[in-house]
Formats: sequence, structure tokens, C-alpha cells
Amino acid sequence: MHDLVIRNGTVVDGSGAPPVEADVAIDGDRIAAVGRVPGRGREEIDARGQLVAPGFVDIHTHYDGQATWDAEMAPSAWHGVTTVVMGNCGVGFAPARPDRHDWLIGLMEGVEDIPGTALAEGMTWDWESFPQYLDALGKLPRTVDVATHVPHGAVRAYVMGERGARNEAPTAAEIAHMAALVEDGLRAGALGFSTSRTVLHRSVDRELVPGTSATREELIGIGAALGRVGHGVFEMVSDFRRAWNEFAWMGELSRAHRVPVTFAALQSIAKEMPLAEQIACMEAENARGARLVAQIALRGTGVVMAWRGTVHPFRFKPAWLEIADLPWPEKLAALRTPALRERLLAEPPVYPVPDMAHIHRVIAEGWSTQFPLGADFDYEPAAHASIAAQAAARGIAPAALAYDLLMADDGTGFLYLPILNYADGNLDFLDALQRRDDTVNSLSDGGAHCGTICDAASPTFMLQHWVRDRRRGRIPLALAIRRQCRDTALLYGLADRGLLAPGLLADLNVIDFDRLRLSRPWLAFDLPAGGKRLLQKADGYTATIKSGRITFRDGALQAPRPGGVIRGPRAAAGAAAR
Repeated sequence: MHDLVIRNGTVVDGSGAPPVEADVAIDGDRIAAVGRVPGRGREEIDARGQLVAPGFVDIHTHYDGQATWDAEMAPSAWHGVTTVVMGNCGVGFAPARPDRHDWLIGLMEGVEDIPGTALAEGMTWDWESFPQYLDALGKLPRTVDVATHVPHGAVRAYVMGERGARNEAPTAAEIAHMAALVEDGLRAGALGFSTSRTVLHRSVDRELVPGTSATREELIGIGAALGRVGHGVFEMVSDFRRAWNEFAWMGELSRAHRVPVTFAALQSIAKEMPLAEQIACMEAENARGARLVAQIALRGTGVVMAWRGTVHPFRFKPAWLEIADLPWPEKLAALRTPALRERLLAEPPVYPVPDMAHIHRVIAEGWSTQFPLGADFDYEPAAHASIAAQAAARGIAPAALAYDLLMADDGTGFLYLPILNYADGNLDFLDALQRRDDTVNSLSDGGAHCGTICDAASPTFMLQHWVRDRRRGRIPLALAIRRQCRDTALLYGLADRGLLAPGLLADLNVIDFDRLRLSRPWLAFDLPAGGKRLLQKADGYTATIKSGRITFRDGALQAPRPGGVIRGPRAAAGAAAR
């Protein structure tokens, strides 16, 4: 008698092999058999006409604070994700000296748009070192497994104090101290180290993230810790300024210490180096023996703009600043007055950070790249759907149309701005990138950008858009599943998941593919201290199974909490036991 049998499903096993009709038997937290299963199960799911696939492994999230208080791990868990890797982009909460708690919160709030009040209310701070942080995470059962990087920003601040926070150069002794802390974190179970080198990442006080301008010596010196331990991924995001010669040191680090280095590969208005050139430089270093891996997003990095969100086109108008701190009912009443509407339409914007004015200008004036976000929204919108095009067709000013769209449904309307990854006005360039072995699907930013982005739905978008609905060319189902299951798992040394095979972890999704559909996002105020976050659900997930336990049925949360903390790489079977 098996614990659970999923019968008659179309099994897409994560290897890239063609789908086959088969059963899957589960005993305990492991897959017992894939094929025809004659034995019965204590519980059975009839998956006839539905997909059976591995649980998705999301390697780029920011649940570092949320994971200390939240068992559900939404919204990622709503989209078939059973494993998340957090601590990306150099920000996180360990190691943490007691007098740096507020500073670390401000860093995360500024970089990842996670409400600082929610973090301050939700986190208990019963840790100082990184190993103690992993212990704190381990106290809470959850619906998914969590793994994490050691973040550069926290390490720099811990070792260098204010000098580290201000991006001053470290001494050789300080580099050695930082490397030792990273090594301690890796030996305790971290899966890598992360850093940020982009002007887009700033603290709540608008200061650059610690490590943004770190030298080759600092980066390679810290990266050597991964080589000494024998596991770990070096993760980074960068503007790829030519003067920094990023790919040279990335290749050197990878070759010298046998370390995989993975980076965010995006079309970005902040990057000096075009995406095609980034890929070419990666190829050149890999041809010399490095292992560099580009993380690609599946759609435009879409800023969702709303009056109650973090940004909207009128955010930089003086008249907005006069009402920005009012309670929502009072703010809405003001926005409904013709006088305020006229001022917000007429006033020129004032941009607070000069070296980010080009980005702010896209938010405030980029009407040709902004779109109304309604039900059944196409996340690959055409030019004729833009605010500029629709306003021209109606003979009105784009700003007036944007204002009216935001006022829809009692002021809860949304606009969509794909601020990154949409320079061509389509996603065609991603087709070839998804078929490469030196790229992985990533960059969901689950748990982050709470008032601006909701890309944690990426696994659902991948299947709905790229596999089923896209009109400009699609990718095969088997490839899509492999890309967000097995490929991401193996990059981080998690050989026990991402594939449906006997002996591996029983993390699965049963998906009604024909019914799979993203819902319209909404703003919730359910974080600690009433903090806001954008959420998005999906129809079509019949069941999500984590470690052999059903955690979601038809999108509804179930009682089991089989998830925990991943400590170090996992072998394919046996040795992978917790």
C-alpha cells in the first residue's frame, strides 16, 4: 500500500523527455515508482487529462524576512513552487550585530520594496551569526523548502560597520574576515554567496548597497570561501560597467575555485553592456573553463502601478507629496476633486535622485511603454495597447487617460510598465535564451517589490503564455518544465528534486493545463503592521505536493507543513534525507 498514488496523468518528468501517460506512487517523502502502479494508495488523485510535473524550484527570491514568520510562503507557493532560494542580490538579515537591525531593514526596504514596518514587526531577531539565522528559520514548518545565500551587504556591515555601509574599500584583514564569515555560513548550510553591483539597488536612505563598487580583490577573496568549502553558487546582479571588466573576474573566480557564478541577464536601461554582449562575454569565459550561468526572466520586469502602490506616474509631482501621507479614504477623496486632478496633470515632475532620473522619467512620462492592466491581461502587450496609443486614438492627453485608469474601481486601477526586459516591445529575444544550457529561468523576486512587482507568478506564466497561449512562437512543454525544475535545482546542488524518478523527493504538481490561468493581481495589506504587498493567484493547480504531503488543493491551502530549511547540497537519494 502506497501513501499516495497519482493515476493516469500526463507525466512531464523534468528531464526534458516527452510527456508520457503514467502513474506516480509516493511513500513517505519519496517517489516510489513512475509508470504503471498496480498497488493502491491510502490516498489517490485521478490526474487523467492533467499534467503531473515536479515542484518548481525558484532560485531568485527575497523571503529572508517573511520566512521567519510565515508558514505559507505566498505568493510563490500558490504557483507550484516547492523550493525557494533567497538571500539574493547581496541583501539579507545575517550576520547581524544587534545595533544594525534597523539598518539592515532599511537596506532591504530600499532595495526590494518590502515594507520596513512589516519587517520590524515580524522578525524576532533571535540570531546574530548566519548559522544562528538558519537555526531560527528551522523553527518554523512551512509549505516549501527554503535555502539561502550569505548576503554581501550584511557581511560587509558586520565586519566594517559604517565604512562597509558606505562602500569604502576594505583592508586585506577585513576581506579575510568577510571570507571567514561566508565560509561559516556555507558550512552551516548556505547554498551560496550573493552581491549587488547596480545603481538600481539603494537603501531606504537612497545609499548604494554595500559592495556595489567592490574591487576584484574583495570579490575573489570572498568567493574563495566557496572553493574551500567545496560547494556554493556565487550570485550577483550588475550594471556591467565596462570599466569594471566584470566577466574577467567572474571567469577567474569560477576557474580558480571551481565555483559556478550566476548573474541576472536582463535588457536594462541601467546596464552599459547590452544583453547580447553579456551573453557573448559569458560564452568566451566558459570556453576558457569557467562556469558562468545567466539567469533570465520570462517576461518584462513589470512594475504594477497604482495609487496605493509604491510608484505611479504622478509619484513625482509636488501636488502628490501634499497628500501622500494621508489615510487612503482622504487621499481617494482628494484624487476625486477636479482641482487636484488638474494640478497632477499640469505640474512637471521633480525627480529626487539625479542619477536615477532616467528611470523615474520612464515611470512618470513613459506613456508608450505603459499599459492598462485589466482582467486577462496579456503580459506581452503590443504597442497599440499602450497608454500613448490609446490616448491618441481617443484624442486626449496620455496623462489624463492614465489618471482615469488609476481611478477605476474606486481608485484601485492598475497600470503595467515593463521597465526591464521589454526594449523590443516583445519577448522574442527570450526564445533562444530559454533553449541554452548556460542560462536558467529565474528572477521572480518572490517576496520582494511588494508594492511594485508581482513576478512570483512566473512558473504559471511560463506554462500559460510560453507553452500554451503565445501567438509569436512557443516552446515545448517538456523544456518549460525542465527549465524551472531540474535545471534550477542542479545549479544549486539539489540533485534530490526537480525530477520525477524513484528515490527522489516527492515534490509534485498536478496541473489542469487547459484551465491554467493567472488572475488579476491585487494589493493586500496583510503583512505584519498592515504592510502592503501585490499578490496574484492562478486557477488550474489541482494539487501541489511537498515531500509527499498535499499542501494545496485547487489553490486552497491545506494543513500539512512539510517544508523546512535546506542545509547544503542534496544527493539524489539516501544521503539527501534531512
